[in-house]
Amino acid sequence: MPSMIQLRHVVKIFGDEPRGEALNMLKAGYSKDEIQEHTGHVVGVDDADFDVEAGEIFVVMGLSGSGKSTLIRCVNRLVEPTAGEVIVDGIDVTALEPRQLQEFRRNKTGMVFQHFGLFPHQSVLSNVAFGLKVKGVPIDERRRTAEETLSLVGLSGYENSFPSQLSGGMQQRVGLARALASNPDILLMDEAFSALDPLIRRQMQDELLSIQAGLKERNTILFITHDLNEALRVGTRVCIMKDGAIHQIGTPEDILLRPGTDYVAEFVQDVDQGRVLLIASVSEPATAVESSASVAAALDAMARSGSKVVHVVDSGARPIGIVTQHEARAAQTQGTQDLDSLIQQTPNVTNDMILAKVYQLCEKGLPLSVVDTNGALVGSVRPLEILAELGRVESISERLELAKSQAATEGDN
Repeated sequence: MPSMIQLRHVVKIFGDEPRGEALNMLKAGYSKDEIQEHTGHVVGVDDADFDVEAGEIFVVMGLSGSGKSTLIRCVNRLVEPTAGEVIVDGIDVTALEPRQLQEFRRNKTGMVFQHFGLFPHQSVLSNVAFGLKVKGVPIDERRRTAEETLSLVGLSGYENSFPSQLSGGMQQRVGLARALASNPDILLMDEAFSALDPLIRRQMQDELLSIQAGLKERNTILFITHDLNEALRVGTRVCIMKDGAIHQIGTPEDILLRPGTDYVAEFVQDVDQGRVLLIASVSEPATAVESSASVAAALDAMARSGSKVVHVVDSGARPIGIVTQHEARAAQTQGTQDLDSLIQQTPNVTNDMILAKVYQLCEKGLPLSVVDTNGALVGSVRPLEILAELGRVESISERLELAKSQAATEGDN
């Protein structure tokens, strides 16, 4: 996929002379604390260098003071970078003149804030249409677009309501609709769901993922959060920051299973991995035969693959059930060559299902058939593999806890 956003060695230093001694010290390898103590300047972003692909949800995650909000504001120059380049869809944002920058913000980006920022004296429809009005879109067109966008976020029928008449979650949907109405290439979401109650927050995460999946041309979303569970749930990739610096960028599974630094490892030990890891992490090739095959053919397929089960499929490669090696051998001994009576039905799953939900389907102890969107067999997953994967990640957490305990003991001594 092509890159929509490119950050090249972006630095942001807050202070009276950010491009002076503080920048030189940062380039020389001094820490954020050392620079602040010596110069009084604060490092907000330290050498951010990465690409965001078109259509992905790229999540920047970090605790308060990590630099995540500063970073997102460098993309549309609400915060002026001290050094480096920001290139959006081929446009060097850092080189834009004020009027060009204004047009860039209007046409290329939309922004959703933690606090909804709605106009209390205007209706929901007027709030959503505001950006279109600023762009000079005719009234009939902006009304139609606003109504369509409100429908997209599930707020049809609330066009004439005022923000004070809506719940917090509904107000945030209005904010999201306002950003989407202008059809921006890039959506910047800064702690957009952080002020919401947990249940509403999860609903908004679902809403965002549903909207993104339903769009013909997906927005590129830069999403800021301090919640790792949220980051892992909505992100195509996740960037973890601390003290202005990037510690790791990777898929949610990369972050969970292959933490790049001790700091990242400490974060992931408290995550409910079973609600993040997907079937794709444990899926393996399936041994399969068509339902018309004989018991001997099924045993032969198992022998060639080293598997103790075979998936039986119909002529369209859709799973019918499982035949075990034990049952097949017993049938062959009795002179039976018909597979039908040996088939045991098991649930089908998809690669994007989470392990915690899938394990509940493993009550028979048999492998599950992994299917694609057309229902065709694409893989197999064994219950023991699910347990092993969850146990492996749990052991990482236990080792980290042990290491922390030993370090604390050594410190006391």
